[in-house]
Amino acid sequence: MQPERHFTDQNGEQMMAIGHRSHWPLEEDMTFLNHGSFGCCPRPVLAYQQELRDRLERQPVRFFVHDLESLWDEARTSLAHFLGATPEGLTFVANATHGVNTVLRSLEFEKGDELLVTDHEYNACRNALNYVAERTGAMVSVAKIDLPVKQPEDILASILEKVTSRTKLLLIDHVSSPTAVVFPMESIVKEMRSRGIETLVDGAHAPGMLPLDLENLGAEYYTGNCHKWLCAPKGAAFLYVRPDCQPRIRPLAISHGANATRKDRSPFHLEFSWTGTSDPTACLSVPKAIEWVGQQHPKGWPGVMERNNLLALCARSYISESLNWQPTAPVSMVGSMVSFHMPDSETNTQPTSPLYADPLQDKLWGEHRVEVPIIPWPAPPKRLMRISSQLYNAPEDYFKLTESLKIVLPS
Repeated sequence: MQPERHFTDQNGEQMMAIGHRSHWPLEEDMTFLNHGSFGCCPRPVLAYQQELRDRLERQPVRFFVHDLESLWDEARTSLAHFLGATPEGLTFVANATHGVNTVLRSLEFEKGDELLVTDHEYNACRNALNYVAERTGAMVSVAKIDLPVKQPEDILASILEKVTSRTKLLLIDHVSSPTAVVFPMESIVKEMRSRGIETLVDGAHAPGMLPLDLENLGAEYYTGNCHKWLCAPKGAAFLYVRPDCQPRIRPLAISHGANATRKDRSPFHLEFSWTGTSDPTACLSVPKAIEWVGQQHPKGWPGVMERNNLLALCARSYISESLNWQPTAPVSMVGSMVSFHMPDSETNTQPTSPLYADPLQDKLWGEHRVEVPIIPWPAPPKRLMRISSQLYNAPEDYFKLTESLKIVLPS
């Protein structure tokens, strides 16, 4: 039986896109279901960033020498409030991969130390972990998490099975990039702390998708992107370092702050607030993104997150029923993305691009103007499809995806 071709919210009202699609600089004739990869920045936020760029270029010395520090602090304070963190613990970085590298390459490990990770970790960050292990003689231990996940406790159990007396650090996704599973971060961090193990949370997808309270979470290190679900410009991300851990963490680029003698700022912020000349306007635009997106829903950001989650769950049910595809996680572990097990690929080769290269993905785009990622998981020919839901998405997008898949998939 074909499922109903409409989605309803908690009040029984039909769901639709929020706001005008014209606010988003997406091509008008495409169905965009891949917000999770790179996000999309609304036009008003991009316009604000351009104002900052114009201000910078009118008088670069004044901007960098006299204006930037206060603007940086204001933006950092705004983001800290949104994340439930103190401004003292937060700094900006270019992206979450940069944040993961910053922590891993600051910490000291010895031969025989174990660095724990799951098999759901984002490939770029797993590469950084492998690099550090190779250079220090540490060992990488991998917790295998099978799909579909049945309950949050299963993830925690799989991680704890790999913990030993030599485990020094856990690198863990908050929301898995390849599989879209929301991990039970509070219980994971609590269990690691009870065993004296530090946690580095790769929260690339979490800000703007999930409510965050970094102070109460208690992780030693947490990094996340602002260009994804916060919808800030590309190049805006953050690194949170618990104050007691800050003396050990240095930026990847050592610059003027390393020998600064100022006493009105912490060494952490003296180093991280200037790592060389770059365009800081993406980070300075984060408060504008927080403000603008929050204004698009009557309930503010809680309403945005709730709406995107509900749309993802409705799309999950529709696609699952229409195609008989199995979701990879229970409802309680879904944010604004959902992944499905799909038929095996007709090829058994690894993709040539780390940013996905499944022929079916290309076909959906080339023939139907549907942009959605297809991910080899756990290895070819097995694969997943991951869909996203953002304010500009509507139920019609998922109907279009489903009908397109019925055409392009082998019968």
